[in-house]
Amino acid sequence: MHLRLFAFGMTLLCEVIRMGSGVTQKRSAHRETSEDCQSCLECSRDNGCVRCPERLFLFLQRKGMSHHGTCLHSCPTGHFGQRGRDVNRCMKCRSLDCELCFSRDFCTKCKPGFKLHKGKCLIHCPEGTFAHQTDCLEVCPLLLLGEWSEWSVCVRDGATCGFRWGKQTRVRESSQSWKATEKAPVCPPQSETQRCRMKKKCPTERRPNKKGGLGRKRERKRLRLLASLSANATTDSISGGA
Repeated sequence: MHLRLFAFGMTLLCEVIRMGSGVTQKRSAHRETSEDCQSCLECSRDNGCVRCPERLFLFLQRKGMSHHGTCLHSCPTGHFGQRGRDVNRCMKCRSLDCELCFSRDFCTKCKPGFKLHKGKCLIHCPEGTFAHQTDCLEVCPLLLLGEWSEWSVCVRDGATCGFRWGKQTRVRESSQSWKATEKAPVCPPQSETQRCRMKKKCPTERRPNKKGGLGRKRERKRLRLLASLSANATTDSISGGA
């Protein structure tokens, strides 16, 4: 009788210990799973998140022979977010040179050492484009150009005077600092032209009269000189005859 009671007591004690151990293991497993599956709607202990909330993206990271899922607000470098009916996923950019991409084949930002041109990452910008920071631009940006030069002399038909109106120009070229740092085509110089007022009379110009002579005053002076010379010649002739 005592042996039966002792055996029953030992059996009951073992069962209690086993159940307690199972509860402890279950709690430990639950804690591990909950820490590994934060922000998940559905989670697998072996594969992490398998379904995310509506606004988050499921990012599958390869670990050995399996994938481990994580729910993220934004996709990591080299991936883009693709929204779907059942789940939003982080998809990998096709080009390894992409740091960010809008779709699988369209990069929006390149890794260091590459230039972005029409969704592609290139080492050198194509001919006819201009490298600026991380992009290849179709049009040379104004910030790569230096200061405007002074306005040129006002001219017309190669002359600087003799007309009422002429034109003058100024130019701006690529800044020296940019030329020294960028291995790319230099921006073509820009020019501006404006209308300008000229000196209508040139300083050394002698104004002719309407008939094309030397002027009335000089003409009268010349006539007086000729008359004086003629009178002197007549006087000398009379004196010689006497």
